[in-house]
Amino acid sequence: MLACGVLFDTADHLLLAAGTASGKTEAAFLPILTDLDQRPPTSIAVLYIGPTKALINDQFYRLEGLLAEAEIPLWAWHGDIAAHRKKKMLQNPSGILQITPESLESLLINHRAQLGRLFADLRYVVIDEVHLFMAADRGRQILCQLARLERLIPTIRPRRIGLSATLGDYAQAEQWLVGGDERAKVQTVASPKSGRLRLTLEQYPAPKAHPQNPTPDPTYAPTLFTAAHERPKTLIFANSRGGVETCISLLREMAQRRGWPDIYHVHHGSIATPLREAAERAMRSEHQPAITAATVTLELGIDLGQLERVIQLGAPYSVASFLQRLGRAGRRGTPPEMWLFLAADAAVPQHEWYKKIPWELLRAVAIIQLYLEEKWIEPIPPRRYPFSLLYHQTMSELVASGELTAAQLAQRVLRLPPFAHITLDEYRLLLRHLLALDHIEKLPTGGLIVGLAGEKIARQYRFYAVFQEQEEFVVRGKEGEVGRIIKPPAVGERFALAGRTWLVEEIQEAQQIVFVQQVGGRAPSAWQGGGAAVHGRVVQKMGELLAQEAVPPYAYLQPAAADALSAARDLFWQAMPDLERPYVSPLGGGRYLLCPWLGTAGLETLARLLATHGPEAGWQLEAQANPYTLEVSFDGRAYDLLPALHDLIHHPAHTAETLLPPDETAPQLAKFDEFIPRTPPPNLPARYPKPRRSARHTIEIEEGDRDRGERGCSAN
Repeated sequence: MLACGVLFDTADHLLLAAGTASGKTEAAFLPILTDLDQRPPTSIAVLYIGPTKALINDQFYRLEGLLAEAEIPLWAWHGDIAAHRKKKMLQNPSGILQITPESLESLLINHRAQLGRLFADLRYVVIDEVHLFMAADRGRQILCQLARLERLIPTIRPRRIGLSATLGDYAQAEQWLVGGDERAKVQTVASPKSGRLRLTLEQYPAPKAHPQNPTPDPTYAPTLFTAAHERPKTLIFANSRGGVETCISLLREMAQRRGWPDIYHVHHGSIATPLREAAERAMRSEHQPAITAATVTLELGIDLGQLERVIQLGAPYSVASFLQRLGRAGRRGTPPEMWLFLAADAAVPQHEWYKKIPWELLRAVAIIQLYLEEKWIEPIPPRRYPFSLLYHQTMSELVASGELTAAQLAQRVLRLPPFAHITLDEYRLLLRHLLALDHIEKLPTGGLIVGLAGEKIARQYRFYAVFQEQEEFVVRGKEGEVGRIIKPPAVGERFALAGRTWLVEEIQEAQQIVFVQQVGGRAPSAWQGGGAAVHGRVVQKMGELLAQEAVPPYAYLQPAAADALSAARDLFWQAMPDLERPYVSPLGGGRYLLCPWLGTAGLETLARLLATHGPEAGWQLEAQANPYTLEVSFDGRAYDLLPALHDLIHHPAHTAETLLPPDETAPQLAKFDEFIPRTPPPNLPARYPKPRRSARHTIEIEEGDRDRGERGCSAN
């Protein structure tokens, strides 16, 4: 009712924040459909933007019947949709269009002349899973796309509706939703957060390896098997694709020994679409039991039916992820329930006391307590200079338009919301660099077009995505595609994928295809590694847990986990009795352990500072023992260590630019960073070639060109 009030009685945008599977989609679409029924649209009236194909397919499944009865067309548009369905929509645009940011970029580029007809009566833009978009270039890409669409069609001002289950700061989400337009108003409708949770957290001893079995099963395997089968539907989350594969292979093998049926599924981004959809159908079915292990792909709002229990293997990396996963269970009045299974690390030498601290257990408890005590969720860090996206939108505008002057390009690109802090001088530098790279070309008339090198980047389908994509091999079995892997094992070797074991029969390197045969037994996963950044507040909470005089009797802690926390606290107090910040502990021989209680980004920055500028001040970075501590040596007296560290950190000459040694280039973190010019800071040797300067590399943009209005520009 509250959502209806906002959409019916005001002209404001709407932010809907509620738990997973709480009916946000229905709350948004019921008033929208009422409007469409009373005032039939003359074009696409609703643009629904979702983060994944799977979520779009799921929402299509949920809305199709309702819309068919109301005679409102529903279209899905992404890479898996057949060409004839897309052609039909282009011929008769109406109703609701569900699309990914990548496919929307393709529309803006390849169907520019038809956009006015397609969206002439666009009234609503629904953005699902807002929290996923806000922190990423994909979200900034959406803001660019909506601004470009409204500029191309001056008659539309669609209402924006954001949907999210996990938000810590509503004001920040409201600001993002309107794309920096200070005149726009957003009303938030949030459901009250339930105070009832069922949590169980236990730590299990590390398994003992022996020569006959170097990779033994985790000691929690029997308990996991029982817990997973106590409910007709169980969803298991792991922090990596390898963890998911290992879990399902283990459970399937244990069931086979008992003669039980195969009810196991895998769901992650490298599994073939039909197998992912089969897992989703099995979880939705009311008449068959199913156990599915997944990564972040099932954190989203895909309908999985009634789930009573979620299992988490290992500690989550963020409060947001913890809440998303917890929220998958608990519907129809039942509280959400999560069981967390953690494995202790293998034994370490007694003198390396810091390696005996159960860091993962600390992270799990810190994440849970930050939510229970403070309702804290990671804030979205602002990004003032998204240069990779600036390159992308510059090339996208040029490809779509064909030819623009530098002034026109500046008007169209720099006025997009994400680029408010980028100066004209910086944009000139980018354009000159792209001219030198032949990504853009200057015509004798002065206009700019896409250059030959730029054509190779911007004229292929991978350009539409602003996130990094890995080159992968397609794995094909007897029944078709199984999934994708980055590096295939050699012919004759076995690996796990989609919860089953495969024997490599043939590898076609040129076509990047691996032909396999399904075999029995278990094998290592094709996916190794995993992990994610941890926010500084989570790490600080971990330190607070260790510094407490006694471990509080948290109800969800099972005996072994509680004992491990208590032992860790005692060990920490013995090693660091003064509890200074940052915590420092002598390791002998001039070596020290630093526990600065910084998040992933902060600790990596400190490590780089010590590596680049530490030696000149008597410091040496020895090792990073784990994601939370650094081992260092200091050429000085122990009581001078902290003041010296303070001076090193706050030295005015130590800037972000000077953290790079002369022989190292800036890391390429975003997809198009390799095309961004690197201008060396003053007094440092140039590490990058300067762009060639000639008449064809001269860029003329006047100061007024950035803000000169262009709402009446042609859509042709």
